[in-house]
Amino acid sequence: MRPQKFHGRYPSEGRQCAAPGCSEPGEYRAPGSEGPSFDGPGDWRWLCLDHVREFNAGYDWFEGMTADEILAAQSPIAGWERETRAFRPGAGAMPRWADFDDPLDAIGARASEIRGRAQARQASREQAARFTAREREALSVMGLGLQADRAELRKRYSVLVRRYHPDRNGGDRSHEALLQRVVEAYQLLRGAAAFA
Repeated sequence: MRPQKFHGRYPSEGRQCAAPGCSEPGEYRAPGSEGPSFDGPGDWRWLCLDHVREFNAGYDWFEGMTADEILAAQSPIAGWERETRAFRPGAGAMPRWADFDDPLDAIGARASEIRGRAQARQASREQAARFTAREREALSVMGLGLQADRAELRKRYSVLVRRYHPDRNGGDRSHEALLQRVVEAYQLLRGAAAFA
């Protein structure tokens, strides 16, 4: 059997490229809008070779991450610092079979718990989507979370300016660089669409 010219090619089986206006066969898969979850591995978009190359060229694995999260993800020991499920302190939190009349109820309870966590993660991702990467970094400088509103932003800015301003610290200018970062972060965030 002759090897295929391009790795990752799946014979089209009548699929058409998902890119708007493209009539080429969709022989290469790219992640779709639904990511992997409790219910399965997620969905795929089928693209032609040119469009999958375009997708891959613009794909950013680190999109939506802060600088600290990117640094942690690039660490050679990333993932090893987590405890395995069996040894985690809450490992005994699984539903006990004796608490249910029907074993399927126990399985359903566990599935509901997992879905709830997945929905919480999705809500967190949607909160993060409100802000650009620079705005998320500015929120980090201000010490605010993704759920912050305009009133919290103003209040936090006032607290930080009072804390770092030389007039409040007996003329001590050692916090001047930090004060400048806070002012820049506030200027960026007060014009953010999320606070409009």
